[in-house]
Amino acid sequence: MTFSMTGFAAVEQAIESATLILELRAVNSRYLDINFKLDDALKSLEPSIRELISTHVSRGKIECKLSLIQRTQSQQAPQLDTQLLKHLAQLQTQTQTIFPQSRALSVADILRWPGVVIHEEANHEALAEQVKTLVQQGLQDLNASRVREGEKLKAIILDRIQHIETLVAQVKPLLPTLHQEYQAKLEHKLHETLKTIDQERIAQELVLFAQRIDVDEELGRLSTHVSEVKRILSSNAPAGKRLDFLMQELNREANTLGSKSVAVQTTQTSMELKVLIEQMREQIQNIE
Repeated sequence: MTFSMTGFAAVEQAIESATLILELRAVNSRYLDINFKLDDALKSLEPSIRELISTHVSRGKIECKLSLIQRTQSQQAPQLDTQLLKHLAQLQTQTQTIFPQSRALSVADILRWPGVVIHEEANHEALAEQVKTLVQQGLQDLNASRVREGEKLKAIILDRIQHIETLVAQVKPLLPTLHQEYQAKLEHKLHETLKTIDQERIAQELVLFAQRIDVDEELGRLSTHVSEVKRILSSNAPAGKRLDFLMQELNREANTLGSKSVAVQTTQTSMELKVLIEQMREQIQNIE
């Protein structure tokens, strides 16, 4: 199964007197990079959420946004922290002694002061379990999204792989004829220009040159790498880094094919191979 590093999931769950809302966004990254945007009441759960995400995702940049929205219906009416109110009053008196023209705090200012209004606190253990359940559901949806994207990427890569196999199958039977034709042309030129040179030495040089321009080995390695790409795409293990390495190897063989080319057909094949490999490399950057 091929996973894309790009995906999105949004889930929510109603709990007692509140609603949990989770958003997960994933984009490509060289390593696993998890960023959190958590409400204050949920920050203590960050380590457990990070561990949970790490068990489901091995690579990519993940943004986890988790909100706790309190509903107005509550079993217990909000209370005021009287000690904090007295402290605020003392601070206001001291401030106005130094700055007599300063404005006094309004009721709205006081009620907005952090900690003045005490809401009913949810049971922390119960909240942690509810968050865990929600995150697991979100990760399932995220991975389903990543699988859908991954299958599209897999289809594109396999299409390019099929083109590569077709090119190799077309050029390989032509090699003996191309080499013979080129060797005949080269031999003719050598005989014309080097008539006084030992004929046996010319024959030896032609054999050595024919070995240097032989690309059968490169085509064989291309086929081997292509088979490995298909095998990796059919496995369930993370494939991105291994596929990226294979693209380097495929590109190396295509370059060697071009450098050894002695005919238009093999030069064109080398160029087409490099185009296909680059197209695959672009898609592989998004695979986990």
